[in-house]
Amino acid sequence: MMKQAARDGLEMRNISIAFPGVQALSEVDFTAARGRTHALIGANGAGKSTLMKVLAGAYDHYEGEIRVDGEPARIRKPRDAKDLGIQIVYQEVDTALIGYLSVAENIMLDQTVSGMGSRQVIRWRKLHQAAQAVLDRLRVAIPTRKLVSELTLAEKQMVLIARAVAVDCRYLILDEPTAPLSSSETTRLFELVRQLRDEGVGIIFISHRLPELYEICEDITVMRDGRKVASAALAEMDQAAVVQHMLGQRMEQQFPERVSQPGDIAMEVERFGDDGMLRDISLYLRRGEVIGLAGLVGAGKTELCRALFGASSGITGELRLQGRAVRLRTPHQAVSQGLALIPEERRREGIFVHDPVGANLTAAALSRYSRAFGWLSPSRERQASAAMIGSLGIKTPSERTLVRNLSGGNQQKVAIGKWLLADSEVYLFDEPTKGVDVGAKKDIFELIADLAARGKSVLYASSELSEIIGITDRVYVMYDGRIVRELVTADTDEEELMVYCTGGGQA
Repeated sequence: MMKQAARDGLEMRNISIAFPGVQALSEVDFTAARGRTHALIGANGAGKSTLMKVLAGAYDHYEGEIRVDGEPARIRKPRDAKDLGIQIVYQEVDTALIGYLSVAENIMLDQTVSGMGSRQVIRWRKLHQAAQAVLDRLRVAIPTRKLVSELTLAEKQMVLIARAVAVDCRYLILDEPTAPLSSSETTRLFELVRQLRDEGVGIIFISHRLPELYEICEDITVMRDGRKVASAALAEMDQAAVVQHMLGQRMEQQFPERVSQPGDIAMEVERFGDDGMLRDISLYLRRGEVIGLAGLVGAGKTELCRALFGASSGITGELRLQGRAVRLRTPHQAVSQGLALIPEERRREGIFVHDPVGANLTAAALSRYSRAFGWLSPSRERQASAAMIGSLGIKTPSERTLVRNLSGGNQQKVAIGKWLLADSEVYLFDEPTKGVDVGAKKDIFELIADLAARGKSVLYASSELSEIIGITDRVYVMYDGRIVRELVTADTDEEELMVYCTGGGQA
């Protein structure tokens, strides 16, 4: 099946595409069959998302040939792809939906917009009935009249999938669909994927989470540096082989060996809360420590990181830095006190996607690269950003490249690098490996270990319990806006953490 394209399949031949300074794809071949789930995987920057954007009509300047169900296909814009039954659900769900419109309006958006030129009269009752029929088919219980802005991330993703299958969907591309989901939400998504597969839809599944690929996919294609390097039935390739194909080498120990030498208390909070979900939180970080903040999606980890960084309102309780009580009302005040936040939503909060890499890296410490009277020194900026690019191994043609043109893992390195140049004292990492490949994860873990070795304090918030066990010294477990347990990492395991993360084990 993997060696030839069937009439009920799609085939991409010799696909190449370049952007300024970057050859993103080089003569890539890719095939996928109807009624099967195909994993597309590679390190950040390997070209997998670019290849799927070509298939979805997002880029029109590629070279090569595409055939759909045995027939040549001309795909140069999104409408071309949709007319061929090719739909894509991107990782950034918020940018693909219109928040002030209802669920039904978002699901039926393509049909509604396509008829506007003929002065179509929208029959609202029929529109809601049609949207409800799609949701019923998918067994998704979301009110059609509810505004999309009021939905959870998982519900928004279901709306996007419903929009995709509201028309003739023959191939559905899912780009990192489980990144924002809890384990129960992921289970529901997998049920939906299997249902669509059994209905004859071809699923192309992009993910960095290897275990879930083996749970949901039958076939796999691995890319590296803009080329296809392997393609097979998934049962014929174990995880070690997948990683070796991705990286071009064997994966060594993922977590660096480190000896913790904690110093004085750098940050301490008591009875901390906000006007939202945080309640009665007490914790402390010592210099040279990596402290885990474990919890499932929605436990309050992101809210706590934001509150500590001065980005929340209604803060109660005490916060002490280096033993001195402080009140941080804005992120600017937090930065001035030596705090740094690497947020979960890096594209919205952690980087300036439309600005160059160099400008992003120096953004948190501009005064260091200024001359008299506050004038920036371009030469100092270039020197500092070039050094950080080399230090972090950021894959970019130059410091002038726009951040939006980098892969997700390299964008995350930029988000971290700007705080390294600011030389902060306390680093708050919120889901730092979200949407990041195994190679970039290893780089991030080594960077965190290096920060601790230099006497910095790190709070590592994550729902990936294996990472919490692998990189931290102590762990605070969050559930429903509270810290329910403090544990020494060496004395616990993932099973015990999960018990507390799910509300168990409480007196």
